[in-house]
Amino acid sequence: MSKKNKSDLEKKIFFGSQYNETPGEPPFTHGIYPQMYVSRKWTMRQYAGFSNAKESNERYKYLLKNGVSGLSIAFDLPTQTGYDSDHSLSVGEVGKVGVPISTIEDMRILFNEIPLDKVSISMTINSTAPILLGFLIVLAKEQNIPLSKLRGTVQNDILKEYIARGTFIYPPNKSMKLVTDIFEFCSNNMPKWNTISISGYHMREAGSNAVQELGFTFSNAIEYVQSAIERGLDPNQFGKQLSFFFNGHNNFLEEISKFRAARRIWSEIMKKRFGVSDKKALMCRFHVQTAGSTLTAQQPDNNIVRTSLQAMAAALGGAQSIHTNSKDEALSLPTEKSAEIALRTQQIIAYESGICDIVDPLSGSFIVEELTQKIEKDTFDLIKKIDELGGAIEAINHNFQEKEIASTAYEFQKSIESKESIIIGVNKYDNNNKEGFETQKINEESIQSQLKRLEIFKEKREDNYVAQSLNLIKENASKKNVNIMPFIIQAIESKATLGEISDALRDIFGLHQ
Repeated sequence: MSKKNKSDLEKKIFFGSQYNETPGEPPFTHGIYPQMYVSRKWTMRQYAGFSNAKESNERYKYLLKNGVSGLSIAFDLPTQTGYDSDHSLSVGEVGKVGVPISTIEDMRILFNEIPLDKVSISMTINSTAPILLGFLIVLAKEQNIPLSKLRGTVQNDILKEYIARGTFIYPPNKSMKLVTDIFEFCSNNMPKWNTISISGYHMREAGSNAVQELGFTFSNAIEYVQSAIERGLDPNQFGKQLSFFFNGHNNFLEEISKFRAARRIWSEIMKKRFGVSDKKALMCRFHVQTAGSTLTAQQPDNNIVRTSLQAMAAALGGAQSIHTNSKDEALSLPTEKSAEIALRTQQIIAYESGICDIVDPLSGSFIVEELTQKIEKDTFDLIKKIDELGGAIEAINHNFQEKEIASTAYEFQKSIESKESIIIGVNKYDNNNKEGFETQKINEESIQSQLKRLEIFKEKREDNYVAQSLNLIKENASKKNVNIMPFIIQAIESKATLGEISDALRDIFGLHQ
């Protein structure tokens, strides 16, 4: 509906609820804010990072110039799993799926000329989340930026790594301590920072369905909340810094309904299970990334259409931030041009479609309301099943979630092969033409530059200070009520590397097998 329309409907932004609910009020079926996008659009993010810190910094500046309102940092696999770029296990992986960050110097280059107090920073990092957050904190201190002004998110969702993704380091219970340490530190020092982005995205990418995505995500969230309460934290306080990360998949109406149901489910869990009364702590605030697993290497231009529908569903479902995948991501990291098209997709939806003029535009739709209620019920049934197994961690120990996802993925693959499920360009309307276009190339010279800079960084530091700071981490890591974050920050200031800090924790916590 155009704002230029002079009809009586022009001033009406919400058209009613079958639940007798209003937008901005629990359980937030119609959105967590009274006016939703009418007063403010969602944060438009583009996930990026590759080669080295300098090239990634240039991409971030390009995206900011073109209208991105929040940065999402992709880290390479060595950084995600606690190895410096010069480690033997890092060979062949440095800078390939994200940016390599081994030192505070890398972090300085990554955010060169990017105002940390003005741009929302999202860091997709889990096992090494305390270290990357520590790098950002040290950088902010160097720039005299109060920690209270930092806005953004650290993913910090280790449980889904055991279920679907695999970049874990330590056993689950040890990892949970690190997660809770971040909760506690940020609750006391960084009120605008989201301490976790509890992720269903990767489970959906691994093959789960919509109900499993929500059920497994919220069961993990319950574990995090319980762990924080056991630490002595108040869910009315730290609950305001929890956020979620969902997948925007292909079934348009189901996805819209899934997002609406997610808000209802989380509000009920926090209220009834944990006795939360603070309205903001009852909110399910979430980021949506369009589904990478739905992108095809065949006829890649079709991926623009898929991404557009998925992003539209996320917006109609009331997301707080959205990332749109680029058309070439089934083949390579996105080029600058394809990343721009992906961003423009969000901008066209936001500014040209008219859906932002109305709060929860599909409220009252028979199919959407029925799907919302069914997804809510089925999700609570799945959560109950996990509770009966002893909770998410016990279910992980029995491989419950992993087996359920594998079974769902297998059935879907069979449906593709039998053509019960149609994928355009893959099992129907495949023209077998090889479409040639430029893909993003990783600059090997940039990787050598990263390794040389790391070598110089290690040569110039005072090794005694590094050793002392790492010993402090080892001495305090296992102490139940001692927060490890100040010791990690001190180690970074002493010029310890990400790999060295991870090794110190490995020595104490051991490895998850």
